[in-house]
Amino acid sequence: MANIENQKFIVLNISGKNYLSWVLDVKLHLSAKKLRHSIDEDNTTSNKERATALIFLRYYIDDGLKYEYLTVENPFELWQNLNDRFEHLKTVVLPKTLNDWSQLRFQDFKTVSEYNSTLFKIVS
Repeated sequence: MANIENQKFIVLNISGKNYLSWVLDVKLHLSAKKLRHSIDEDNTTSNKERATALIFLRYYIDDGLKYEYLTVENPFELWQNLNDRFEHLKTVVLPKTLNDWSQLRFQDFKTVSEYNSTLFKIVS
């Protein structure tokens, strides 16, 4: 369990290009710390839990986003603001991914490892 503390993941980019993977990482980390409920709408978190979750969220966002959401003092509100800002990426990324998936052909690659690399990139 101590390893979870030492694991680092990528900071949310101000452009949001890594938003989808960042969301998964944050949810997993908050679940491991038993703070996942702090980003739910109907949460009943203590001030300590709220502060811990907010510190964590602010630590893993770009400096530009930190300054933009400087006055936000509730982790749920910050989570919602980021979600409202970047949720549209699903509608942009999903059609492109589906197209890439439909166009993926084994014969287009010289090696199996190239194919696997492209396949895993599409899946992720």
